Amino acid sequence: MHDKKIITAGRELAKADKVLVMLHGRGGTAEDILSLASELEVGGFALLAPQATNNSWYPYSFLSPPAQNEPWLGSALQLLKELTDEVREKGIASDHIYFLGFSQGACLSLEFVARNAKKYGGVAALTGGLIGDKLYEENYKGDLAGTPVFIGAGDHDPHVPLQRVQETSQLLTSLHGAVTEKIYPGRPHTIIRDEIDEVNRLLFGA
Repeated sequence: MHDKKIITAGRELAKADKVLVMLHGRGGTAEDILSLASELEVGGFALLAPQATNNSWYPYSFLSPPAQNEPWLGSALQLLKELTDEVREKGIASDHIYFLGFSQGACLSLEFVARNAKKYGGVAALTGGLIGDKLYEENYKGDLAGTPVFIGAGDHDPHVPLQRVQETSQLLTSLHGAVTEKIYPGRPHTIIRDEIDEVNRLLFGA
């Protein structure tokens, strides 16, 4: 299960009024995803990047039945809940909490936000979708209240099928998220410049 190891950067949490939670992909590290912050318009943000045990949030594909990824998936979601609770206890409201994840981290970000829907600052899912062999709609409740959500993906990504991306966009829209989905023809499983530009424009007002 996941130890609570959080790598930080940016402004000290006690002095910040906005927080960006950054979630790395399978095989990645907190330091990897934090390095992306140099491309983001997040001056003044506290940056928090949890580190997954053994560099993976859950062992199997995000398209596996959720029970197969337990207890790791539940542990990862609980870590995010505890982290966001701590941020709010510091006086930072939910609508000043942002999430950004790549690949497995994008899936985890989307799953957490959909299961705990409220007004957040914004969500950037760089190649990801909601978790499960199907969408378990009974898990998703609440109201995103216009939270800006960006989902970027390749049209033939080897790990994240286009259909799941589209289903995810539809479900988050039904929770009243302001979803922007952008599909890139032929894009490999990576982060590209246009996605960064879109995240800066939609989430950070650049």
